[in-house]
Formats: sequence, C-alpha cells, structure tokens
Amino acid sequence: MRSKADHTAAIHEHRRAALVVNTRSRRGRRHYAEVLRLIEAANFQLTGVHPITDPSRLRDIVERALSGNPDLLIAGGGDGTLSSTIRHVAGRDVALGALPLGTTNNFARSLGLPLDLPGAVRVLTEGKVADIDLGLCGDRPFANLASFGVSVEVAGTVRPWLKRIMGRSAYPLTAMRILPGHQPFRAYITADGRRHELLTHQLNIANGRFHGGWQIARDAGIDNRTLVAYQLGSGKRLRLIGETLVRATTGRWRSLAGGPFVTGSEILVETDPPMAADIDGEVRLRTPLVIKTIPNGVRVMVPRDFVDR
Repeated sequence: MRSKADHTAAIHEHRRAALVVNTRSRRGRRHYAEVLRLIEAANFQLTGVHPITDPSRLRDIVERALSGNPDLLIAGGGDGTLSSTIRHVAGRDVALGALPLGTTNNFARSLGLPLDLPGAVRVLTEGKVADIDLGLCGDRPFANLASFGVSVEVAGTVRPWLKRIMGRSAYPLTAMRILPGHQPFRAYITADGRRHELLTHQLNIANGRFHGGWQIARDAGIDNRTLVAYQLGSGKRLRLIGETLVRATTGRWRSLAGGPFVTGSEILVETDPPMAADIDGEVRLRTPLVIKTIPNGVRVMVPRDFVDR
C-alpha cells in the first residue's frame, strides 16, 4: 500500500473517486442533488455514482464502486451505512470519505468532521489520509459501537418519522417508552485478565468517541487501540431513566480515568441470558462474544488537525 502521505497527495492531485449515497438515510434522499453538485464543484473525477435505494444491496453496490480502483470512496449516509461500507474498505489501498447524512452521525463526529455537507466535502479536498482503528465483534467489523440491552429494542422500534422530526433525541425518547417493561440482565466483562460483573439494562462497547451524538468521554478515541465498555444506569429502571434523560438533554463529558468504564484492546462479553448485539444499528450475533480492535485497520479522510496515532 502507498504511504499515507502519497495517498493524500494522489487524492489532492487526481481527485479520482467513487460516490455511494444511501438515499434511504435520514437526509440522503433530501440532499442527494446537493451532494452531486458539491462533488462536481470540487472537481472530483468520479469513476461511478451509486445511489442506494435498497440497503440490502449495499454490499454489491460498494464492491462495484471499488472495482473502478478509486483513490477515495465517498460514502454518504448514517452510521449503519458508513459502518457497512467501512468493512469493504478495510485493508485496501483506498480511503473512505464520509458524508454525514444520518441521525446521530457518531462516526463522523469521532473523526472530527464538520456535520454540514460543504464542510465535509472540504475535508475531502483539503484534509489528509489517516488510518484509524476498526472494531471487530465476533467476525463482524464495525466502526463505532456494539451494544446490548435496551438499545437492541430501540434499534428495532424507533420510528423513521420520529428520527426525521427529533434527530438524535429520537433514540432516548424511544428508550423511555421501552424501559418500563424491560428486564435487567447480568453481564460479565473480561478485559486484560480481569472479570467484571454488573446488573444493567444497557451495556455498550465503543470503538469511537460518540454514542447517540454525545461524547462518551473526553479522552475516548477512535485511534487509540482501546475499546471502552460502560453501562447506562444500572439494574434499577429509575436510575437508567435519569441517565437517559441526562444524555438526551446535556450529553456527558467524563474522563475514562474517573468514570464507570472498563477499557482494553480485547473484551469478552458474556450475558445471562444470552443476548443479541446491536452493531452500529444492525442487530446481529449473540453473546458470548469477543470484541477487539484492529489497530490502523482502515484508511479515512480526516481534517488536517486530526491526531493520527
């Protein structure tokens, strides 16, 4: 593979790219024409334009886009789209350029990208190529978060119209509706040879810095070879309701050293009873699961001031 400096220079000079946009995402359909206009104005030489109208065909469409050997794969969509796309870019001599068109845009936030389209496109033309960590849950790569508990039900029940109206607040609001009937579960987390036991309604394992559009902790990162495991609330519904309200209104700004976190490059998650995992918005696999990081597993375009470790 090329050096990151050479890769950056090739993108700046030749602007050879393929474009994939999920027109089923929250803002994808509404902004598709604007995306095309901005990419054309930035003088990208597109090897192909690939709108996604059927998410089940995303894998085939991304592979077709990559067959043109672009230096940059520009992908527009939410966290689920970008996480699915990143699996096909990982380990290849191509960089992912993310256009945030989702509800919470956790992945874009973790990269420090502007959330407006002109700003995000400007990163593609003026930014740099960096290699960031890739999460691996079982055999499934992911960009941002694997979670267990309430979030699995939320992912399956949150209403598209609520996401359109409320944006990222749609998720905690849906969780508030589900919580009264949700049963807590016991989780066992093993990291760095130490086993932790907890009773909770919600367990998260983060590769990125953001969850639900809020920063997990000020020293969490997507390029530090470290996963962060944390629970929301506890086994008590009232405490989780309070935590959910806080995250819905103010977010959190905590340090990993002072908060209720377990960190490690590889984490074993066991639950009683066995539970499904929500992997960047897709409900796949069941516990027990080994979750780990692949250091520098994928190349992305980031702002010039992004700290590339």
